[in-house]
Amino acid sequence: MIVIFDWDGTLCDSIDGIVQAMQAAAQELSIESPEVDAVRNIVGLGLPQAVQRLFPDKSEAGRLALAEAYSRQYIAATAEPVRLFDGAREMLENLRQSGFELAVATGKSRRGLNRVLAGLAMEDYFDATRCADETKSKPDPLMLREILAERGFAAEQAWMVGDSEYDLAMAAKLGMPSVGVSFGVHSPERLRQHNPRHLLDELGELPELLLSARA
Repeated sequence: MIVIFDWDGTLCDSIDGIVQAMQAAAQELSIESPEVDAVRNIVGLGLPQAVQRLFPDKSEAGRLALAEAYSRQYIAATAEPVRLFDGAREMLENLRQSGFELAVATGKSRRGLNRVLAGLAMEDYFDATRCADETKSKPDPLMLREILAERGFAAEQAWMVGDSEYDLAMAAKLGMPSVGVSFGVHSPERLRQHNPRHLLDELGELPELLLSARA
């Protein structure tokens, strides 16, 4: 069995940094900054898709400039390693020791994910990873299909764990069971619209839940 995690807002406590970087990018280009809730709502999408949703009236060149400014601002704001949510590392180690394969499906770029994994000394934690700049952005389920194909699992042998409706929508399109977490970008009410099997308040609850499902 394989457990596929979203990154930002699920394993990594990075949402505030994303919001601040997007607002700073707009300010850098003398554009009105988006509201906090608007930025939180696009976390999980690939960067081009996120910028298009936040700034629909901008030209392609303008959106490209915003994406580049965001990347600069985010790197500057996260010079120190980002922080995992409490219990995340222990939960992942517990699952690995219990024989689960682990993967990440994220809206981050490949460069961005590799950077944070290296900063956290977690390059070897995951059996597969997919990023939005090397496949289709969420909520298209292609990144999940690719992970399943790479590792040799059917959708029924996998779990998707995420904090956004984009994560759970991907899983639902494949008939993959999912688990929502309540402490990320989208409310429990929004997550429930995509029929997760479970909705958790703490990551530490996940190993026992998945071990019971596997039994």
